[in-house]
Amino acid sequence: MARYDRRARNGADRTNLYDDITNKIIAELEQGRLPWVQPWGALPNTAPLGLPTNASTGRTYSGINILILWGAVIQHGFPSQSWLTFRQALSLGGNVMKGERGTTVVYADRFTPEDEKRRARETGDDAQSIPFLKRFTVFNAAQCEGLPDDIATIAPPPPPGLIEPRVEALIRATGIDFRIGGDRAFYAPSQDFVMVPPPQAYFEPINWHRTALHEIGHASGHRTRLNRDLSGSFGSKKYAFEEMVAEQISAFSCAALGIVPTVRHADYIGSWLEVMREDSRAIVRAASQASKGADWILSFLPEADGGIAVDHDREAA
Repeated sequence: MARYDRRARNGADRTNLYDDITNKIIAELEQGRLPWVQPWGALPNTAPLGLPTNASTGRTYSGINILILWGAVIQHGFPSQSWLTFRQALSLGGNVMKGERGTTVVYADRFTPEDEKRRARETGDDAQSIPFLKRFTVFNAAQCEGLPDDIATIAPPPPPGLIEPRVEALIRATGIDFRIGGDRAFYAPSQDFVMVPPPQAYFEPINWHRTALHEIGHASGHRTRLNRDLSGSFGSKKYAFEEMVAEQISAFSCAALGIVPTVRHADYIGSWLEVMREDSRAIVRAASQASKGADWILSFLPEADGGIAVDHDREAA
């Protein structure tokens, strides 16, 4: 009986964590704020735009953890996108300063109990794995002291002159059929091509690049690439979910390239809220799929030009 209660309690903890994350994001959306579009530069001395990184391993966080850690940087005005666990800070010769409170991030995976493996061997069936969700706490590098100088130092943002050529080169490197023309941006899954109006059609030229990355984000889900479900018709929940994924792919890719993300589809907020209220795991799945899409796109960056190593948190398992 104790074993059953423990499993039930772990399931409840897992559900509560999804609920906690989703409720927080719903509250932000209801106030017109998108967690993947932060007011970078609005607060003095706040960290420059970039993906949150584990200062010990050098890997970037992914999925829902990007949104959680970006929110913490803005909320607390942290000057760094670098994060450490308590033990990692100690292992680097530093420590978390007294009185500092950490930020909860998540790790999810699946495991197969021994009795289930035994049952599968005896019956010849596939073994059924059980999902588990784990919380752990990280601290911003600014909440620590005694860290090595290369970790404590805040890296400057990339020079703006490098941004646009890198995006255009990245688009070419993906090999996606990318067409410029017309008066609207879209991705056609059945024919597997992206269409984006010419840059001069945009009030601010940088918006062309944000739009291009959004549509490339949709194309990353083609069955020959990441194989997401792109079958949703306009106005459907599937369509709203995929738009939420593509918005975050664009935001994550923009952040990695030094481009400030913006809200492209604020009119979809109502449909996103509906999806999240029906399924508290939707935003976690969307953020996870968005990280995979951004990883796929950014993998075409030459390593010498900022290729990114990602810490796959697997929070949607």
